[in-house]
Amino acid sequence: MLLLLRRPASLLLLIALTALVAVYGIAPATKYVGSDFPNYYTAAKIVVNGGDIDRLYDDVWFQEQIRAYQAGWLGKFTPFPPVSALLLVPLTGLNALNALRVMTAISLLCGLACIVLLARVLRWRLWDAALLVLLSGYAIFNTLRDGQPYIAVSLSCILGYYLRLKGRPLLAGISLGLFVPIKYFAVTYLIYFAFRKERTLVLGGVIAAVAVGLVGVVVLGWGIHAQFLSKVLGNHLLGKLGMQDPFTASFQSFDALFRRLFVFDAAANPQPYLAYPALQILATAIIKALLLAAAIGALIKLNRGRPEAAVAPSLGIIGITTMLLAPATATYHFVLWWLPIGLLVAYCIEQRAPAWAACIVAGYALIGLFPYRITQPFEGRGGLTVLAFPRLALVLFLFVVAVYFVWRRAPPVPTPS
Repeated sequence: MLLLLRRPASLLLLIALTALVAVYGIAPATKYVGSDFPNYYTAAKIVVNGGDIDRLYDDVWFQEQIRAYQAGWLGKFTPFPPVSALLLVPLTGLNALNALRVMTAISLLCGLACIVLLARVLRWRLWDAALLVLLSGYAIFNTLRDGQPYIAVSLSCILGYYLRLKGRPLLAGISLGLFVPIKYFAVTYLIYFAFRKERTLVLGGVIAAVAVGLVGVVVLGWGIHAQFLSKVLGNHLLGKLGMQDPFTASFQSFDALFRRLFVFDAAANPQPYLAYPALQILATAIIKALLLAAAIGALIKLNRGRPEAAVAPSLGIIGITTMLLAPATATYHFVLWWLPIGLLVAYCIEQRAPAWAACIVAGYALIGLFPYRITQPFEGRGGLTVLAFPRLALVLFLFVVAVYFVWRRAPPVPTPS
């Protein structure tokens, strides 16, 4: 039972969290167009109206188009992959606000589907699966308010895992690979299944990803893809997103933390802990290498002999590690954790370790509901800047808990009969 709560307490918490989603997620999305959604909507309008697609990554020009289409005032298409411009093409017949309302309804339906599938995958009661989803807090609020497609991406991951459990590896791979050219998260799952030599599943993922990529090239042309590969992707992977403060704690990543601590900038970061830019590169590389090595070590121990019992905790570790090593994260990215966190919690319960399950749920809920405003004043204040990165600290905490637990409880290597 999730959170080890009795039924009345679970239902009361469910009602309270649902009310928060309605107030902070659904209501704003029905009243005004905020950030992020104009980027997807404007790009789709440019495509449909035959605009200059090759200028999508011209941030100044793109802002002019946002205003021309009355989709908002600020925004940019950078660093989205080109095929992202096709996401909202079916909604371009509507004005921006109505299109956001439709997108909100789609996201809510996808969220309900996620709950139903999670309940089946994890063998939980429906309201326990709903609690797991709703405890992601800001992830849902901001995904709905900003018109992001991440709930649909999360659904594709959960559906892929469900189809694998049902013995449909090709369809599972297609579901996992569908959004890879748009949002890269699931590529880590496909890499894992490749190492497990689940060839049919990986083939399905490759087919889906290539098909979506080809649609982008055919519709948008190669020019914009060449720009993305040569000028955009590299900066994105380094956390340099353009028109955004590279020092901001909003990104909650090691890249941003060490940049704040060790890189001086007279305007953006006048009070680093130590003005030594080379240390930022070195510290980022070392910490990420160590964390990646710890994750790989746990995965190797889990998957010796490739036992089926290793898949669930492995995907949990991979999901957490991916977010921990990312050069930049936003609150809405954490809807992608519904599957990996659910799998880890279920694994702890199966291992008769409810305290570990509660620990993981508590860390996850804190990430979703922590009052981040109280830590903002520490940003840019020398060594105190570390206190401005609570979400990064919580993700690191969950990583340590997950890796340590699965290392201790790794399934035994099957002995040959």
